[in-house]
Amino acid sequence: MTQLAVLPPAVSPEPIHFSDERLAAITAHLAETAADYDRSGKFPEANFSYLHEQGVVSLTVPRELGGSGADLVTARRVIAAVAKGEPSSALILVMQYLQHFRLQRNTRWPEHLRRLVAKTAVEDGALINAFRVEPELGTPARGGLPATTARRTPEGWRLSGTKIYSTGSHGLTWYVVWARSDDADPLVGGYLVHRDTPGITIVDDWDHLGMRATCSHEVRFDDVLIPLEHAVGVSPWSNPTPELEGEGILWMSVLLPAIYDSVAQAARDWLVSFLNNRRPSNLGASLASLPRFQEIVGRIDTLLFANKSLLDSAAAGHIEPSHAGQIKHLVSSNAIKAVELAIEAAGNPGLSRKNPLERHYRDVLCSRIHTPQDDVALSAVGRAAFAQQQESAQ
Repeated sequence: MTQLAVLPPAVSPEPIHFSDERLAAITAHLAETAADYDRSGKFPEANFSYLHEQGVVSLTVPRELGGSGADLVTARRVIAAVAKGEPSSALILVMQYLQHFRLQRNTRWPEHLRRLVAKTAVEDGALINAFRVEPELGTPARGGLPATTARRTPEGWRLSGTKIYSTGSHGLTWYVVWARSDDADPLVGGYLVHRDTPGITIVDDWDHLGMRATCSHEVRFDDVLIPLEHAVGVSPWSNPTPELEGEGILWMSVLLPAIYDSVAQAARDWLVSFLNNRRPSNLGASLASLPRFQEIVGRIDTLLFANKSLLDSAAAGHIEPSHAGQIKHLVSSNAIKAVELAIEAAGNPGLSRKNPLERHYRDVLCSRIHTPQDDVALSAVGRAAFAQQQESAQ
């Protein structure tokens, strides 16, 4: 069993200021190698070394533990900048931010483990993510018990099972594995595993249309031994504790679609540059001079304006968490439509591998698969409308 040292408290640092200029520099730096990571599908290790140097990796770690203790407004701005440059890195970073935002509020975790995970993020740039999806069950967002089992032994838990779509896999230091204990009333939830623990195998099977550098590979756990106290986020199956509530749901509904809004922003910028610079010989002027293209860019900018208004309002706390699914649906749909319009306007150059627009199109389509998916989000809104009407009638 891997022995993990307990780290002392840190001195609270000064909060990091991210000016518009600094964020633009982060975007430009990451964009330089985005096409390379898209083609190779490798974990963007150099990106995260750079982001760690910039203080980005530990952004939502509390200041008293050495992080920046950033709020949702700041986290959204940083994620937007990272995603505009290289969205796979942004998705891994969103998972990092969500885990650390919830971590220090989760009293089910032993305090020394909360501190340890936080300190490794601050000092080493260590990444963490939850592994939840399984081959048989699919996503747990639609209910069901995990097949992954934690067997209680005198030495600790013995964890066995398989997880798929494990975003960040090769680059993570910590896995929070969704599993159930072998008790009569199983303890279901997160079991903390360090990547160096024996018995872990990563199967490199992620070969996706878009978001290719997320390294969302299959991860297998074969009788992996972890301490009993590493059952960090579990509750009895007979009395489950929600994984996300209130503010946590709001964070997810802002940060995840913010990635794809930024992909659409990058697509928009490429299109505007292309139209300005393309001067057909029979026109004698740039394509940007034609009303048709001016209207298309106007449509794109209006969709992105709606996204900015929604995301800014939600991040500032002006939208109730009950609307989280609608935020995700609207922002993602607008982002996809914006890139589709850019493809339509660009024609063949937009689908050429030598131009980034086709990559932006592949990436933005991945917004649809994130929880909550459209049918779940919209059905929930519909049920709430009927329930409200019935309550009013009574």
